[in-house]
Amino acid sequence: MMPAEHIPHLLDRLPPLRGRVQADVALAPTTWFRVGGPAEVLARPADVDDLRAFLAALPLDMPVIAIGAASNLIVRDGGVNGVVLRLARGFNAIAIEGDGVVAGAAALDLTVAEHAAAAGLSGLEFLSGIPGTIGGAVAMNAGAYGGDVASCLDWAEIVTRTGDLLRLSADALGFSYRHASLPPGGIVVRSRFRARPGEPAAIAARMAEIRASREATQPVRARTGGSTFRNPAPAESSHKAWELIDAAGCRGLARGGAQVSDKHCNFLLNTGGATAADIEGLGEEVRRRVHAASGVTLHWEIRRIGVPGAKPGVVA
Repeated sequence: MMPAEHIPHLLDRLPPLRGRVQADVALAPTTWFRVGGPAEVLARPADVDDLRAFLAALPLDMPVIAIGAASNLIVRDGGVNGVVLRLARGFNAIAIEGDGVVAGAAALDLTVAEHAAAAGLSGLEFLSGIPGTIGGAVAMNAGAYGGDVASCLDWAEIVTRTGDLLRLSADALGFSYRHASLPPGGIVVRSRFRARPGEPAAIAARMAEIRASREATQPVRARTGGSTFRNPAPAESSHKAWELIDAAGCRGLARGGAQVSDKHCNFLLNTGGATAADIEGLGEEVRRRVHAASGVTLHWEIRRIGVPGAKPGVVA
């Protein structure tokens, strides 16, 4: 009998990595929505040098996508082909530098805000209201409560798809609303944020105010992905996304196990048994109804990656 032919797994084609590499890893437990299929390969580089060497040696035709805390992400049910990079230890250092804070991409936004506050530095309190990591915050020019990354970033260090390390200024990143122009395939690994001396009590009070506002107005204890859609440009509508969604009658709208939050209708929820298709399909239904009611096209703020799975359930 002829031996069975060995079919190489993608894992067999990868260059060495000092960090951890695994095949067929479930991603759903790592996402805030708790949905989605597996990563064909999940790689966790040990540090920046490890990431650079890995990408430099990785064939350019190999799909690569980086994720952080997966707080503003839908992983589709069919999973993600190629290499999923997750930055963790080795990318989460935080250092105070005079009038600023230098933070690794895996540092939590809240933790950076807390370090700044502890050092008596003001201007970064808004980060305490953004769930996620610094890498994602820079990549999407995250903002909340009167602040955004573009207003306080000095520079970001980015590893390119070919393994080069670039340090780009805020101007070079071409920030716009919820967008940064990273080099194609670029991965943020470290950033510096400007701050200013402040009164510790006032800084703490502002962060407590932000925390209380989030608790009161957002479903922070639910399985959600944060703000689903970007607010329209002023030239398109004077209304915020949630107002358009509410006016279109979508508050509480459901599809399978997914639901539009009753508390804040720019948040989608996994009520317990949702699939990624339920959540994404519900979002598309919300976009359709808003456009029909107002003529405004909502644009996704939540990032969606991977291969679609089964057809979603009906809207109720």
